[in-house]
Amino acid sequence: MRIELDDLSGEVIVAFLEDHVAQLRAVTPPGSSHALDLDGLRSPDVRFWAARDGDELLGCGALKALTPQHVELKSMRTAAHRTREGIATRLLVHLLAEARTAGFARISLETGSFDFFAPARALYARHGFVDCEPFGAYAADPESTFMTREL
Repeated sequence: MRIELDDLSGEVIVAFLEDHVAQLRAVTPPGSSHALDLDGLRSPDVRFWAARDGDELLGCGALKALTPQHVELKSMRTAAHRTREGIATRLLVHLLAEARTAGFARISLETGSFDFFAPARALYARHGFVDCEPFGAYAADPESTFMTREL
């Protein structure tokens, strides 16, 4: 598996992310889905990585700079047919290292608070994330869990 920066121009990654946003909007109540669409991911304050095995897209993740010291983890996703293979863990470890290398001191995230997102919350907790108050432009939302950790 290789994890590389991606410019979000390929048809496969575009379709993968469109499916990601559609799935999250389908399982999350209106107004509580905070997934970035393609335009959001193409913002200059976002860096995006894709994980591949040969030509097969396995997953993705992004970092969105909030301040010079604080970055947000965004768009973590593993291909549905490749879950439970450690891909998300490898992506998360890679993104944590990238955030450290870029000089960030803190990384935070927002994810759902209900059962669909339990595996994601468990992954983040295993990697040192703890619950926190809403950060950045987020407001308190019972459908959201906010997590953070120092780098």
